[in-house]
Amino acid sequence: MADDQNWSISQSSEENIYIANNKGLLEYNGARWTLYNTPNQSILRSVAVINDLVYTGSYMDFGCWKRDAFGKLIYKSLANSLDENLVEDEEFWNIISFGEFILFQSLDRIYIYNTETEKFRIIDSEARIVKAFKVDESIYFQESGVGISKIENGEVVKLTNTSVLSNREIVNIFKNDKGLLFQTRENGFFDYQEEQIKKWDITANDLLSSVSVYNSIRLRNGNFILGTISNGVIKLDAEGNLLFQINKNYGLSNNTVLSAFQDMSGNIWLGLDNGINVLNLNSPYRVYTDNQGYLGTVYASEKTEEALYLGTNQGLFYRSLNSSEKFSLVPGTKGQVWFLKLINGTLFCGHDKGSFVIKNRVAIQVSKEKGTWNIKPINGNPDMLIQGNYNGLSILEKNQNQNWQLKHKVNGFNISTRYFEFIDNKELLMSHEYKGVYRIRFDDSLKNVLKYTKEDVEKGIGSSVVSYRDSILYTFKEGVYVYDKTNKTIKKSEFLKDFFSEYNYVSGKLIHDKENNRLWCFFKDQLLYVEPGKLTGQPTINTIDLPSDLRKSKLGFENILHLRDDTYLMGTTDGYLVIDINKFKKREYNISINNASYATLQQDIKPINISEEVSLQNKQNDLYFNYSISDFDKLTPSLYQYRLKGIYDTWSSWSPKSNILFDNLPHGSYTFEARAKVGNDLSVNTASYSFTIQKPWYLKPLAIVCYILLFLLIASMIQYLNRMYYKRQKQKLVIAKEKEFEIKELENQKQIMAFKNKTLRQDIDSKNRELGLSTMNLIRKNEFLNTLKKELNNIDGGKDLNKIIKIIDKNINNTEDWKFFEEAFNNADKDFLKKIKKLHPPLTPNDLKLCAYLRLNLSSKEIAPLLNISHRSVEVKRYRLRKKMELPHEASLTNYILEI
Repeated sequence: MADDQNWSISQSSEENIYIANNKGLLEYNGARWTLYNTPNQSILRSVAVINDLVYTGSYMDFGCWKRDAFGKLIYKSLANSLDENLVEDEEFWNIISFGEFILFQSLDRIYIYNTETEKFRIIDSEARIVKAFKVDESIYFQESGVGISKIENGEVVKLTNTSVLSNREIVNIFKNDKGLLFQTRENGFFDYQEEQIKKWDITANDLLSSVSVYNSIRLRNGNFILGTISNGVIKLDAEGNLLFQINKNYGLSNNTVLSAFQDMSGNIWLGLDNGINVLNLNSPYRVYTDNQGYLGTVYASEKTEEALYLGTNQGLFYRSLNSSEKFSLVPGTKGQVWFLKLINGTLFCGHDKGSFVIKNRVAIQVSKEKGTWNIKPINGNPDMLIQGNYNGLSILEKNQNQNWQLKHKVNGFNISTRYFEFIDNKELLMSHEYKGVYRIRFDDSLKNVLKYTKEDVEKGIGSSVVSYRDSILYTFKEGVYVYDKTNKTIKKSEFLKDFFSEYNYVSGKLIHDKENNRLWCFFKDQLLYVEPGKLTGQPTINTIDLPSDLRKSKLGFENILHLRDDTYLMGTTDGYLVIDINKFKKREYNISINNASYATLQQDIKPINISEEVSLQNKQNDLYFNYSISDFDKLTPSLYQYRLKGIYDTWSSWSPKSNILFDNLPHGSYTFEARAKVGNDLSVNTASYSFTIQKPWYLKPLAIVCYILLFLLIASMIQYLNRMYYKRQKQKLVIAKEKEFEIKELENQKQIMAFKNKTLRQDIDSKNRELGLSTMNLIRKNEFLNTLKKELNNIDGGKDLNKIIKIIDKNINNTEDWKFFEEAFNNADKDFLKKIKKLHPPLTPNDLKLCAYLRLNLSSKEIAPLLNISHRSVEVKRYRLRKKMELPHEASLTNYILEI
């Protein structure tokens, strides 16, 4: 994000840190960094926060940054309002606040800006202006080759006798007793009093003459911080004595310090040639990190009157007490050290190789029993010690030469013994994290174990046994248990029960600091020490907020050593921590919402004016908040909680995360709240911001009115449609009834027709019978008459007989009979004669008669009498009729006539 070099540092009243960086203005609020690029993309050389405005100087420009309603800094150039042009390639290296005036210093000029009138006054110099300084209520500046000058009443006044410094670059000027203190880059400090200047005689002069100081500041307690080129940072006290020097070997990111600044909390910010570091000078912690891997992981520590000893996985190391010299390896101790303890003035070391006594920084092996975990004195016998090893217990004794040596191994118990405490002189309680808790009974000579029994209590990883206030405590993940010496049982204790949980437990190891009668405990988020109450017998529980991932102790092998007063040393996996519990002071912290934004489906993110409540559209329902607290102590974590009243009314879990996204929020009114804690110190305020997400258009009042109107319209339509439906149904019912009546009427008519047809059929049948009868009668009559005629023809009767024969012929061919027959035939077979006449127009009346007789299915024999012709003649007529009808030879005449 930013570039490597950082030239100037300042802080706002909200405790935000601002840094002039190669790429622009860096802002740090305790939770996140933000980079603001300069408008002309140049290197930012200087920064100063004055009255909530951030003033900066860069290449050919200077101006100020002001935060807008969305929480973003907006730049305004002041150089553009000058009446005259800047000097070519001018850069502004320094910004000083002086009353209502602000001074912008370049190497060529000093621009004095009046914030009330917004007017400028310019101080030119023919020489190079090295740097300008504010001391009390005066402004000083150095001109190269000229000396030191002072601005009085708007005029430049040269300080007398400062030409001796004309060729020495002044890094800073401080108030000192009755005069001034000039700090040079390579020649240390010079004291200026009563117009006389001389070298300040301090113990650090040799060091200062060997380094090049690029910048410096004076702390509020009078001490000095000097940033050097290539030699890191130096701290001097008010009298000029060296307090410490930190370079890259001791944790600094870079050895060239371009800027230094003390913040409101006393932290020292260092702008480096490559990066930014902060020194927590007021922190209760001092961290020693073994970057070279020389020491390794610290498993044990102890001090004597002369030296501090550290037992690590790489050996036993020492250095002089209260010195900063490098640790040295005690010869012969290379390898894993498990134990260090000063017992009756003798320092014992438990090692993977056995047991050692350390005298005059020399290791003397007293036992070769492999793997010494622990060594304890035996009550009532000062010349004997008991030690726990990989394979059980053994006894050390002091010989006649007052030297310690191995006396014997204890028989009958071969389990690895790391934690144990005496119940009485012949019995002890031992904890093994994989096997459980044992009660071990010895004989009077301590050579043999008479009996050992396993206690009825759960085993646990990281468990331990410790003696505290005349009690033996057994601790594992379920809590603290106390050994009841009377009943010889282990019982659950209420002691520290509020701290033991599955989340918070990391180790059951307890350490008894006998010098201060304090019991130390180690949990996930804090250290704990218990000490006797000052006014009551109840113990006082004190917490130190140092999470396990920051203290970096070897789990199960935590160790802590009292150094002096209330200062303790705690071993870590890569060095050690020094903790001063007197420096834990309650501080007030304020949390603030830095900015907020909204989006639609997490796209098209737009900022929110956090200075006023906003009302967002329904689809703008993804809300993002950034919040922070200004705490710059690395080893004291800042944790945050939030809630969104209106939907999530309970506080979230504590988390180091300082931002939150609420996506797809429903419509409604909300209040976002955030709070923080640093260690156990809760922020004095709760930051809040209220906003509203509008209802969707379909839930707004106008839409609801439209819904009501639409509902009424639909209800009216439904009612109308129902009326129309039922009307149609009624009409359908009426029509159906009418149809039903019609059907019934038709059925009735059908029945009537059936009756009529039946009657007609009966009539037809009657007619047919009549026709048949009439036809038969005609046939019989004609047959009779023909027979009679034949008989008469055989009689010679004369004239009268002929007369009778004529009468007979007349009756045989009686047309009246034919008319009667035709009428009856037409009644029986209506329109047949018309149809056949239509089909065959050439037919004669005699042909029609023949057709009628054939229609009655009469044979030629039966037809002959009716036509008064012979049977053969009938056949001839039939033949002729076929011809007229043009029937094919194979067709039946009778069938054809019957089918018409």
